[in-house]
Amino acid sequence: MIGPFEHGHCSANGAKHSFGSMIVGGRYVVAAPFADFDGDVHPIGEAWTFLGAAFLPYEDGQSLFVSLDGEREWHIRLQWRTEAQGETLDHFDAYVQPVNGR
Repeated sequence: MIGPFEHGHCSANGAKHSFGSMIVGGRYVVAAPFADFDGDVHPIGEAWTFLGAAFLPYEDGQSLFVSLDGEREWHIRLQWRTEAQGETLDHFDAYVQPVNGR
């Protein structure tokens, strides 16, 4: 996970796309731990506001932009390959779920 960045760093750069069942502005919580491309583990209970997503086809890179504190922004990098985070991305709804089931 890269960051924190000042408010607007990620969200103002056009990455306002949804990802899976996550919608921009929604609150989500990690329900099963996973490691991202940078080796950072996202533990059960980690909560975010989802700011958007972007996909880089050349490297199968899936970027998620989140705010942990409502002020600053972070970039979660994942790679959609079997040897990387492919399984996590294929079943992302099992790893990250809406806060309060909404």
